[in-house]
Amino acid sequence: MAVNQLKAGALLSYVSIGLNNIIGLLYTPFMLRMMGQTEYGLYALVASVVSYLTVLDLGFGNAVIRYTAKYRAEGKVREQYEMFGMFFLVYVVIGFIALIVGSILCCNVDTLFDRTMSVTELHKIRIMMILMVANIAFTFPMSIWGSIVTAYEQFVFSKLVNIVRVILNPIAMIVMLYMGYRAIGMVVVTTLFNVATLLVNWWYCRYRLHVHIRFGHFQWGFFKEVSVYSFWIFLNAIMDRIYWSTGQFVLGMFRGAKEVAVYAVAIQLESIYMSFSTAVSSVFLPKVTAMVTQGKSDTEISDLFIRTGRVQYMILVFVLTGFIVFGRYFLCLWAGPEYGMSYYIALCFLVSLIIPLTQNLGITILQAKNQMRFRSLLYIVIALVSLGLMIPCARWYGGMGCALVTSGALLLGQGLCMNVYYKTKIHIDIRKYWREIGRMSIVPICMGTGAFVVMQWWNPLQWGSLVLGIFLFSVLYCCVFWRFSMNDYEHQLVMSIVKRFVCGVKK
Repeated sequence: MAVNQLKAGALLSYVSIGLNNIIGLLYTPFMLRMMGQTEYGLYALVASVVSYLTVLDLGFGNAVIRYTAKYRAEGKVREQYEMFGMFFLVYVVIGFIALIVGSILCCNVDTLFDRTMSVTELHKIRIMMILMVANIAFTFPMSIWGSIVTAYEQFVFSKLVNIVRVILNPIAMIVMLYMGYRAIGMVVVTTLFNVATLLVNWWYCRYRLHVHIRFGHFQWGFFKEVSVYSFWIFLNAIMDRIYWSTGQFVLGMFRGAKEVAVYAVAIQLESIYMSFSTAVSSVFLPKVTAMVTQGKSDTEISDLFIRTGRVQYMILVFVLTGFIVFGRYFLCLWAGPEYGMSYYIALCFLVSLIIPLTQNLGITILQAKNQMRFRSLLYIVIALVSLGLMIPCARWYGGMGCALVTSGALLLGQGLCMNVYYKTKIHIDIRKYWREIGRMSIVPICMGTGAFVVMQWWNPLQWGSLVLGIFLFSVLYCCVFWRFSMNDYEHQLVMSIVKRFVCGVKK
């Protein structure tokens, strides 16, 4: 059953991604035009500031998944329930701390943004920040239920809940926008859907999985062990916030809401791109933890790393190649000419992310082996250096300056240092991995170069010609890639998915 959950979970992840991207493609242009560039910039700015509070999770969410999977593999039920009780109490305290820190931020909105924002804009920022802080304070203690669902490998349920949310959320947003509520209305809708999702997870754990929470003697020794494990994940979370939230924050301080909006559109494209990779790796933490607990060899884990990396690269390189060829024309038609710079900012992110995203399973392996220390320390040092460089670059070069700094940090950290660490300490066959990736890259390079040259004289200015170009490129690319870049395992994987889909349609 667990294997079926893995396959179904990964498949539903891509269904969710497909729906999210399709709905986003249809909804985002409407939202951008209804809100206006300034209003959208305010929303993105507040979201980026409040997202820093999410690091207060301290990595305990991953710890719940890891130790639950470990206890389940060992058949320990009572220890699970006692651990859930301990983490619930810890999350209540964290939620209270988040509420205090968020309140301090709300009181200092004028100090942070008064040089670039009007009085009306500052008032809206304050209201949105209050709502988001309350949302996060409630989320912390309730987030344990989502971690339990993942640890029990109930991926079908969790992905179906996400799919329902993906469909209903933009519908509610559109209603709010038509009623005249803009950025503040979006925050209200997001908060309500988040609360509903958390309550559904609680109901499923309580009445379907029959999970119980036991509040007994607080196990300080076990908490210390978990804290050491979680601390390195916590540092990794800080690094993520520095990379993907600091840009909006700094631009809000020195450039204003419009510059934030352009940068936020690029960040949105980067998030979509990242989701194509994490959809696969996110369901493997319990499996990899079980492999490590059961003493599987380094060769087996390395083979899983390479096999998963190839599948992730197969998807990501297609998206990246298509964006390089068609992205500039797409953004001008989709978001508007005023968002043209978003293409170059997003391109910096996508190119630099191709390495870490195809190696996402490496993070899962490090978590399962409790060896996150080196990666976390390395990334936090690089992130802090990039933060120091981002402030002057944002003042001088705007969003492009922030993007170049972030891209350089990603290439240095994951592209060079982590690959050395994977080879020497985790014993992953990195040379074989890059030989495989190199052979798969010939078709995308040739196809992308040819298509890019053709687009220079075609220059589609209407949706019809652009969609036609994307369709013709995709068909030709997939046929050539299937013939020259994919191995037998990937052929069988794709065919099995197609067969399941056809059977599902027939039923």
